[in-house]
Amino acid sequence: MSIESFRDVVLCIFGLSATVAVIIIVVLAFLFYFRLKPLLDSMKRTAGTVAKITSTVETEMAGPLTQIISFVHGCRQAIGLFNRFFRREEEED
Repeated sequence: MSIESFRDVVLCIFGLSATVAVIIIVVLAFLFYFRLKPLLDSMKRTAGTVAKITSTVETEMAGPLTQIISFVHGCRQAIGLFNRFFRREEEED
């Protein structure tokens, strides 16, 4: 057997084994995908549910709570202003 024929045989063997390896990897990738697809769909539905809940909490809780906090903060500032005004009059006497 000459070196050229040995080279050709080795190239054919490596070519066939690479082709088989690629086919196996593709088949495994499809199997992996189809096994994970229900899990991915479930995660998408869960993310949608969480987004809806977050939106509801924002509109129902955060908006009114922000208004209440703003009102309380404004009242505290007004009380502080009146306290400074009356303290200055007492200090001047």
